[in-house]
Amino acid sequence: MSTPENALSVATTEIEFRKALDAVYENIAAAAERAGRNPADIRLLPVSKTVAEERMRAAFAAGMTAFGENKVQEAQRKAEAMADLGAHWAIIGPLQSNKTRNVAEFAHQFQALDRIRIAGRLDQQLQEFNRTLEVFVQVNASGEETKSGIEPGEVEDFLEQLQAFKNLEVKGLMTMALHSDDEAVIRKCFTTLRDIRDDLSHRRPALIGDGELSMGMSNDYMLAIEEGATVVRVGSALFGERDYSN
Repeated sequence: MSTPENALSVATTEIEFRKALDAVYENIAAAAERAGRNPADIRLLPVSKTVAEERMRAAFAAGMTAFGENKVQEAQRKAEAMADLGAHWAIIGPLQSNKTRNVAEFAHQFQALDRIRIAGRLDQQLQEFNRTLEVFVQVNASGEETKSGIEPGEVEDFLEQLQAFKNLEVKGLMTMALHSDDEAVIRKCFTTLRDIRDDLSHRRPALIGDGELSMGMSNDYMLAIEEGATVVRVGSALFGERDYSN
């Protein structure tokens, strides 16, 4: 699925980023209106993987004060280089055991938690740094074998085990939809996550934290909003085509 705001060019200036940001917020508002929701209840997380520091500074000036990154080393390098800005940093990709200390040291949020071993390492290292970390539990709502995330039927038990880790603050659940042109298939991934959240919010509210739903990217975030997303992870619609040459 494609959306009309997908950027065909690469924004570089504050003015260009403001224009891209306005377009995305307009789409967020329109999707929220269709669903009878308040746009203020939906948070935009700009995904800045491969984006150079100078462009990110222009994006920050345009109003993007939080950034989502897939790779820990890239994120930490940027966080250190732009420490003067006070931006909020979220790791949204899978985390290897040898990178947990880095995340514990600088990140504010981790949106792809799906292993108790990783949770334990993060908790221990966060204690050393006297920090806490917001976490989203990643759920494989699409059923794809290649997708990361725990199975829908395992979510409650996983959240129960997370209660032992006091330096992890559970914010909610995250998923990635199937890459498809079939809107019904995409929506099914989102409604699956929403139903899990709703069930737990009713039966075990203490497990689910704020009950947030991080779902939807540049190609499907409007559908995600219509199905209940509270956080959308948008990259190319804001920053343009990725540069993977480096």
